[in-house]
Amino acid sequence: MISRLKALICAVSAVAAMALATDRAAAQSGAPIKIGFSMAMTGGLAANGRSALLAQKIWEEDVNARGGLLGRPVKLIYYDDQSNPATVPGIYTKLLDIDKVDLLIGPYATAQIAPAMPIVIQRNKLFIALLGLAVNSEFDYPNYFVMIPSGPDPKPAFTKGFFDIAMAQAPKPRTVAIVAADQEFSRNGSDGARENAKKAGLRIVYDKTYPPSTTDFAPIVRAVAATNPDLLVICSYPPDSVGLVRSINEIGFKPKMVGGGMVGLQATALKAQLGAALNGFVNFDFWLPVPKIDFPGIDTLLQKYQARAQAEGVDPLGYYMAPWGYAQLQVMAQAIEATKSVDDRKLADFIRTNSFKTVLGDIKFGKGGEWAQSRVLQVQFQHIKGNDLGQFRDISTQVVVTPAQYKSGEVIYPFEKAK
Repeated sequence: MISRLKALICAVSAVAAMALATDRAAAQSGAPIKIGFSMAMTGGLAANGRSALLAQKIWEEDVNARGGLLGRPVKLIYYDDQSNPATVPGIYTKLLDIDKVDLLIGPYATAQIAPAMPIVIQRNKLFIALLGLAVNSEFDYPNYFVMIPSGPDPKPAFTKGFFDIAMAQAPKPRTVAIVAADQEFSRNGSDGARENAKKAGLRIVYDKTYPPSTTDFAPIVRAVAATNPDLLVICSYPPDSVGLVRSINEIGFKPKMVGGGMVGLQATALKAQLGAALNGFVNFDFWLPVPKIDFPGIDTLLQKYQARAQAEGVDPLGYYMAPWGYAQLQVMAQAIEATKSVDDRKLADFIRTNSFKTVLGDIKFGKGGEWAQSRVLQVQFQHIKGNDLGQFRDISTQVVVTPAQYKSGEVIYPFEKAK
């Protein structure tokens, strides 16, 4: 009797599941809503780009499992920009003219977003970019929005916390060196660092850029060391960040604080690769498993992401890119559902004047499409031993030292004490 009852329950469940699947398929009877973008799937930005892409694919699956948007399935159409800004204009032209996408979102990284902007502006398209620093300061395009927590004054936001920590020490530092890659993000970041240094009353003793093709960073580090700065601010992209960390350790250069704006040190694979060489560096980050920013939905996303990360060959934890790639499309979806439209103007008007619930908490956009409020973290690497990935799963080796409301520990100062 019990076995017959179990069989009957299983049969009813199977019928119900088939009916639900049929209902969802029927609900998605229209042509797909096509959302197009480029992504760094190869090249120097690929570690971060591919991590974001996995989260975006999870968003696509989640939305379609719930019946799509406006009764239509959603389809992401994307191409590899090879981490090369020169490829971006052609990709966005193809997306609009050949693929006939309904909507665009931005690629990952400042250097990739900027070359897409002229096409976006010419076609009057809504554009939600991904982790671009102060891109719209050059264009002032009203339909641009960006998923990055640098806030209404983006250039100095990346390194403000770095300077705040340094100036709270006793004795106070008096000099600073600034090193930056000659690319859009790094130039914007170093502009902000100069502004922060001026406000802090620091004397800049070294301020130079290096070509993005640089592979030997020892001459740069030696030149900086010769000026004997108290602080060293670095604004760099992933390959440079690795080279600079290694050179600083090999040469034995020990300013009182070093870091600030180094992209790449957020990636789990690079953290594990560099290991104890990272100890003492203070650098920006956007999300870590700190209780006050453990927002609803982010655990579910990361569980799905981490279950697939190894097979996809991406960052095993996904802390840096996954929440941003997913939230970027959550904003788009909520605007579509609220306006019942895929019209770029209507969507942009809605995004400009409303807030959004995402895996990164409540988001509201302000001037220039930037976040209305800044939430850039500064994190110090401490007590790293060996190259085990597991030590980066929590915040024991990556201590949030600012802002105060998210702080998880104290800075070790000067840099030499953390080595």
